[in-house]
Amino acid sequence: MNLVQCRSYIQDLQQFGIKLGLENVTNVLASFDHPQRSFPSVHVAGTNGKGSVCAMLAEILSLHGLRVGLYTSPHLVRVEERIRAGGEEISARDFCRLTAVIKGRIDRLLARKKLEAHPTFFEVLTILALLYFREKKVDIAVLEVGMGGRFDATNVVTPLVSVITNISKDHQEYLGKKIGQIAFEKAGIIKPGVPVVCGAESKTALGVIRRHAGEKEAPLFLALDRENRLTGEKKKGCYIFEYSFGDEMFRFSPGLLGAHQGRNAAIAIAAASVLNWVWKPLEKKKIIRGIGQARWEGRLESVSRNPLILLDGAHNEAGAVALARYITDFCPEPPVIVLAIMKDKAIKRVSRILFPLGKKVILTSIPYPRAAPAEEVSRLARPFRDKIILEASLKKAVDIARAEAGRRGTVLITGSLFLVGEAKKIGIGVSRSKTR
Repeated sequence: MNLVQCRSYIQDLQQFGIKLGLENVTNVLASFDHPQRSFPSVHVAGTNGKGSVCAMLAEILSLHGLRVGLYTSPHLVRVEERIRAGGEEISARDFCRLTAVIKGRIDRLLARKKLEAHPTFFEVLTILALLYFREKKVDIAVLEVGMGGRFDATNVVTPLVSVITNISKDHQEYLGKKIGQIAFEKAGIIKPGVPVVCGAESKTALGVIRRHAGEKEAPLFLALDRENRLTGEKKKGCYIFEYSFGDEMFRFSPGLLGAHQGRNAAIAIAAASVLNWVWKPLEKKKIIRGIGQARWEGRLESVSRNPLILLDGAHNEAGAVALARYITDFCPEPPVIVLAIMKDKAIKRVSRILFPLGKKVILTSIPYPRAAPAEEVSRLARPFRDKIILEASLKKAVDIARAEAGRRGTVLITGSLFLVGEAKKIGIGVSRSKTR
């Protein structure tokens, strides 16, 4: 398969939609002699912050001289971004080679009726990542759950540590409408005897996670509670945090922007501390340095000055709250917001959190079937109609935003990581191939 054929095949897998369940992915991996068993891993679930925590953990482990595999989603520009080893994105050549191998294996398994249905887009990418990590002989892999946890394709691993960042409402059509139901799905990554680091705040969610951990006899570590405390203060355009976990005190400033990254960093530090206890020694100074050096595209990512342009993939209520706090803390003047969002998101609630903070709100379009039409977003955000501008072209929307912001203002492009990806495709921000 050449690159065009490879990308076409992967893209066409989207027709199989989202299928929750492990039978297909397990059967394909078994035919490859279970590559996921050839390296240790950390498995990260949660509603928000998964990618940031994964990036921080990957940086911490890399600083210890380890070859780290990193599997995340979604991608912004190229599908290969999801799979990295040793800080380097998988090459197009390796991606296509492994795609061809997997396609051939799937075709044979389907012909022999060893699979009930064709594996989905996410299942194939997960299989590819695990095969690649085995080839690259990674020392450890950090794996981000795609959605939920219990039936997510990544849940074929038995990790050294399971991590649940937080629980809030998202993907309710698949995971349930109530926090307890969503927590049940996330808690599905808990394995017998495997330590769990949890950053959830909801009492309902914590109750579900405690019950699952108890049933599996999995030691549960709450990243933040009465004993493990996080405090922070704003200084010169950033936050300085102090975090106590166990007997250690960590003082740090995250490389990722926003007060919410203090909490994500605390979860990453807790996970690294548990790895230090159950796997191999990790140095405190390198843990702190990893938190400070970690970078993750599309999360309050600064891509331009004069005006300042920030890209942020906040797509649900919790993400909007975190973004609103950053605006309040660090934007001296109201930003011009460019927004596109998926139609299955809490559009009214997101608009009520973000739109009052914007000088202008430019609603635009992105080429995804799930994207909400700008007119529909405008209708749902009727109280803010005086500051709303509709512009179907993202490029024109950004041009308008630049003009509205002026050289000293701020443009905030947000509402979806898919929007962030489209912004990068038209040259707003440069996609990097390294995690650091």
